[in-house]
Amino acid sequence: MKTKVLVTGGAGFIGSNLVESLINKVDEIIIVDDLSMGLKSNLPSSNKISFYEKSITDYKFMKELLVNERPDYIFLLGAVASVADSVAHPIYTHEVNQNANLFILETIRQNKIKIKKILFASSAAVYGDVVELPKRENSEVRPLTPYAIDKFATERFVIDYGKLYGLPTVAVRFFNVYGPKQNPKSPYSGVLSIISDKIINDKCFTIFGNGEQTRDFVFVDDVIHALLLLIDSDLALNTVYNIATGRAVSLNQVLSSYEIVTGKTLAIDYSTPRSGDIEHSLADISKITSLGFVPKYDITSGLAKYWQSLTDK
Repeated sequence: MKTKVLVTGGAGFIGSNLVESLINKVDEIIIVDDLSMGLKSNLPSSNKISFYEKSITDYKFMKELLVNERPDYIFLLGAVASVADSVAHPIYTHEVNQNANLFILETIRQNKIKIKKILFASSAAVYGDVVELPKRENSEVRPLTPYAIDKFATERFVIDYGKLYGLPTVAVRFFNVYGPKQNPKSPYSGVLSIISDKIINDKCFTIFGNGEQTRDFVFVDDVIHALLLLIDSDLALNTVYNIATGRAVSLNQVLSSYEIVTGKTLAIDYSTPRSGDIEHSLADISKITSLGFVPKYDITSGLAKYWQSLTDK
């Protein structure tokens, strides 16, 4: 039986890494991406891929695509990923990050499209400034920005559409993902891609604070492994999972590891802490590890593979 997969945001950082992994596992991959954040050059060349440069807010197009193609699996990765953009343009980002995904769910429901699994990409941003560590899926959520509000609301829509209408759904909360194809020049880029860019170009990196703030950094290959596990698991149904390593790493530790990996010394400027920055973040991943997920990369091995991808170009 042929397997057809739809990936929204498939030309972006995580989406394109997912597509690369899917190439040898499925028969057809449909990608919808307006390239506002992604790059078509991120995608592998394959006759299995059908690419549409469209916004997921083009509802006429999305309805026709879903009804005509009837994919087996859907990965909802398309989003305005910039928190700052969501603060500056809350209505626009709400349309992309929530309404467009709700429209996809409703189109599937109304047209009785038989789906094997729908996976929605949410974010650890939903936890906001909750002090409790580690963050568990049933921890308090305190979304502080339009981006975080939309991510949490949409994951609830995804989960409860599953419970109300019998759709097989699952949601994931990404922590600090890093790896190949992350764009350091984008305002929504992760800190590790920015550090990488500074090392490559021998520029100074600014740390806001003392560098002891911690994050749960997860290499993109581990993220893809988790997504594929959840999309296939009958146990991962109508619920949400943290995707991370379960290990906290300080920014100073990251810089030390990266200097060892690259053999270069990074110029650092310590500046005043930024108001609103979250000091510590750490995931409890016991829920997904109970399904067999084991992160393969620690910060050093992940950075080594990331650096190799940057220097092999």
